[in-house]
This record gives sequence, C-alpha cells and structure tokens, in this order.
Amino acid sequence: MTDTASDAAGDKIRCDACPVMCYIKPGAAGACDRYANQDGVLVRVDPHILLERTVSHGGKLVPFQASGDWDGKIVHQPELFVTAIGAGTTYPDYKPAPFIVSSQVDGVDMVTVVTEGIFSYCGVKVKIDTDRYLGPEAATVRVDGEAVGHVTTSEYGSQMLSLGGVHHLTGGSKKEGRVTCDALMDLSNRKAVELTIDGGASVIVQAGQPPIVNGVKEERMRVGCGSATIGMFAKQWQGKVDEVVVVDDHITGVLSEHQAGKLLDIPATGIKMKGRRSTPGRYFQVAQPGTGWGGTDISDPLAILGPFDPKTAKPGTTLLMVSTTGEHAGYYVLDESLKPVQHDMPPELQFSVERIQENCEPALCTVLFMAGAGGSLRAGVTDNPVRLTRSVKDALTRVTSGGAPVYVWPGGGITYMVDVTQMPAGAFGYVPTPALVAPIEFTMKLSDYEALGGHMDYVQPLASLRDVSKDLRQLPWPGQGA
Repeated sequence: MTDTASDAAGDKIRCDACPVMCYIKPGAAGACDRYANQDGVLVRVDPHILLERTVSHGGKLVPFQASGDWDGKIVHQPELFVTAIGAGTTYPDYKPAPFIVSSQVDGVDMVTVVTEGIFSYCGVKVKIDTDRYLGPEAATVRVDGEAVGHVTTSEYGSQMLSLGGVHHLTGGSKKEGRVTCDALMDLSNRKAVELTIDGGASVIVQAGQPPIVNGVKEERMRVGCGSATIGMFAKQWQGKVDEVVVVDDHITGVLSEHQAGKLLDIPATGIKMKGRRSTPGRYFQVAQPGTGWGGTDISDPLAILGPFDPKTAKPGTTLLMVSTTGEHAGYYVLDESLKPVQHDMPPELQFSVERIQENCEPALCTVLFMAGAGGSLRAGVTDNPVRLTRSVKDALTRVTSGGAPVYVWPGGGITYMVDVTQMPAGAFGYVPTPALVAPIEFTMKLSDYEALGGHMDYVQPLASLRDVSKDLRQLPWPGQGA
C-alpha cells in the first residue's frame, strides 16, 4: 500500500502520484500502469527493489529477512541497498520522499533517500558504434514519423544521437510527446527501437546490443582512423606490399606518404589521391559519407584514386586497399599502363586484414539516460532544496539511479547521466503527462542529512521496510549472478 493521497469518487479512487490525477475503478490500474485500485486501496503495482551483492560471483543472495528471529541489523550484509525502483514519488511535491532509510555501514550512521522522479526534463544520449553514415549532423531523428531528437557530432568510430528533451515531450503535438515518451522509456528499459534519420539511414538501437543499420547488423567499430591504422600496421606491411591505402570517410591514410612509411623507408609509388590533402599521407573528403568502404559512399575503392604518376609509378607495384574495420579489402597490381588490376589476396596480407578486424572493438549501442532533478524532487529530501544541490557538489551526498553510479554535470542543479545497462531491468516507467519516471537515490551520513535540513521525522531504519513496504523484491546487483 502506498501513502499516496487519494479521494474517492463513487467506487473509484483518485490517484495523486502524478499530475494526471487518474480516477481508478476497482481492479483497474491508472494510465501509467504503476498504481491500481485494490479493494478500495491505492497500491503500487510494481515491487520495491532492493539490491544485494552476492557473496561471490554466481553465489546465493544473503536473505533480506530470514525466517526466524532476524534482528534487522545489516552489519553482516553491508552491501544491501534500497533503490527507488517501485518506491513511489513525492508528487504533488510537498511530501517527503517515500523512503528515507537509515543504516550503518562500517560503523558510520548513513541515510539513503529514495524516490521515483517524474521527469519532463529528460532524454537519452545514444552512442552507436559504426563507421556507416547515419545522417547529416543536426538531422531530425524520428520514430513512427514523429520527431524525437537529432543527430549530434560524431565521435571516434561512433555516431551520436540526442533524443527526447522537454521540447519533444511537451512542445510539439500530443502524438509527438507520446511517441517520444514511449521511445525514451523503451530505450532506457533496454528494448529495441527503430529510428529513422532524415536524409540518412534507418537504425535499430538497443542498449548493449550491436546496431542494425539499414537491416545490416554491425559487427565491429573502427580500429582507428585511416591515418592511425597506417601507423599501427605499417611495420607489418613492410616488405609484403608496396602501397597501402586505408579508406576512411574522415582521414584516409596512404602508407608511402605517411610519416610511418617514411621512417620505414617505404619508397614513393606515384599514387594520386582524390580529396583534400592534410599532412603527408593523410587525406580528408576522399568521398561522400555513406554506408560503403570506411563510412564513405563508395563500393569501388579505386574511385578515390587518380592516375598514377608515370614519373614514379612502375608496373608490378602492389597495392592493398582496406577499410578501417577490415570489413572491405582488395589487392591490386599495376599493369603496363599503370592501372591497378585486382588479384587474389596473398595470405600474408589477408592475415594483416584479419589483424585489423581482431583489433576492432565489438560494435554496441550505448544509452545514457539524462535528467535534471528539479526543486520539487529535491524538496522531498530537505525543506531547503538548494542545500541538497550544494551537498552533491561538495561530494557529501552520493547520487545513484536504481543503485547505478551516475555522472552529475557541473553547474547549476543536479543534472545527471546514467548508463541504463548498469540498472536493474525495467527500472523506468512513465506517466501520460507525458514524462518518464526514473529512480533516484541520495546517500549521505546521517549527520550531514540533519545538517542540510533533512526530513528527520521520516527517517526509518532499514529493518522497518517490511512493515511499511509489503511488496519488496531483492535482486542481485546488475552484472552479478543470482
């Protein structure tokens, strides 16, 4: 049973856990599927989650409350952590957090304040490990035709997306807000979501899984840019091939011109590259971005070559062209007219291509949930919310989300990011305002909590949780076996 206030309307109960204020008839749940009317009593549908580190990897859980005369002390199980998952919210924001739990860790009195935040100001940052071109920077990202975010700057071997935010949740049409909310919740709960990018690709994103770009599952991210690949493998190519070009949408590398080639005394081959020459052996813009070789739009690597210089080039010169992932590779020999002709790849060069592939990290999607813990949420911790912010900045208070560590941004407020794969499954919910519901916990010394004006009258010992929260579920920390 929750302590959420409710008003009866006939046989219905009014829930005030969020701004929607549903009237819930007996046996039914509210619009969020998080609260229900059970025999005239408003109850939280989902269990309240506690995390317990296992004794050893794959070991059994230490029971939260053993049958018998367990005295409630946690000295022998200091790794028990009360999360905010299933705890409930502070809405309409004047109430203390649902659970303010005291415990003792290594002889120090601690307190953990847990609440589920209702976040209209939230989104996800998505890192997609791929060389393939997903779309132009700042292009709109859509789900079911509705705008949910945009493409941001690409990083080393990864494409970055920024999805959600208050303008998509509340600033557009009702459908845009609903679709954005659904997409954010599914991504945060580690479900697969198909995104389409204006002027670009379709990509299926799922946290901790390889991206699927235009129906093709990505296997690996680049070993480095084209120039870095030249530097890494130049010595392995020495004496086995005359010239190597590593095709890359960003920085294409050329062995004979590169400083690594110079130091290894690789002679000039007369090769001519298209694109813009940067420093020796490094070329920008050799082709347009795409899903072909090295994240370019080419399927024939010879398209980025100009005519070989007849003053330097010689018939019989060998040429390896390879992408930054080793996914594409070709071996060529110059004929009498100095044109490259494809031949079978020699085993020693095939080995080097496989070595490039071996050194590529597996391609994955990373989803970071990002939200701002506003004044109303902080008021559930203390009657002077700014003191909580200062306590977090001073590292006196540790912020977690579903037990997972978070990164708190510098500057005003408590704006945090958390890797959703470090959280228990199903940690996120929603309310149809629309907004996401996410767990947040604040842990500090009991003395520090009192000093910042905490709700001391509501502090309860961990042992009392069974009395006030009937539906408790104990899980292992993510990443540990049960």
